[in-house]
Amino acid sequence: MQDETIMDRSRAARSVARRQHLLDTARKLFVEQGFHRTGMAQIALASGIKVGQIYRDFANKEAIIAAICEANLNAWLDEEELNKAVAAKDIVAIRTWIERICSEEPTAEDRRLMAELLAEVGRNPIIAEINRKADERVRSRLDSALESLSPDATLDRRSIVVDLIFMLSWGMMVMMELSPEKAHGPIRDHMILILRKEMAELTP
Repeated sequence: MQDETIMDRSRAARSVARRQHLLDTARKLFVEQGFHRTGMAQIALASGIKVGQIYRDFANKEAIIAAICEANLNAWLDEEELNKAVAAKDIVAIRTWIERICSEEPTAEDRRLMAELLAEVGRNPIIAEINRKADERVRSRLDSALESLSPDATLDRRSIVVDLIFMLSWGMMVMMELSPEKAHGPIRDHMILILRKEMAELTP
């Protein structure tokens, strides 16, 4: 019985490793070629995993994209950090989390992936739905963080600040992609100042 348990764990570990290798390979191809020009056959060839096996793990290419987006979102949001800060009523930590979400500079690879996702939203309803759910999740977490800072602030007022955060973070991403040679530190610092002013004025 113990041997069977060990074998089951070994198979599970290999399955997790294979899945991660596939996602890493697909992510690289999506960045280099775009979602639209990357097919399952290319992912299979580059990863060394047979197409049939890929379809056992993922129903289609969109499911692969969804898994990549979910992993990226989990890492970026770091919701455990926010939950701890909210539970401890640590105002400084909550503000730091919000500022990071607003101003964290994505890597060149992440920027390309975000641009590809945005392009696909307009032509692929499945990707549009993935993006909608991610958008709702981020907005919900930002709103709960802002509510923890300013319990008396109205939902409409918090929503404006959430929209501002989205505009600033996407604007930074676009600026970095279009002008990678530019020093972005000063505008990033100014973004944080704007955000801090908005957060300070949340409570009526």
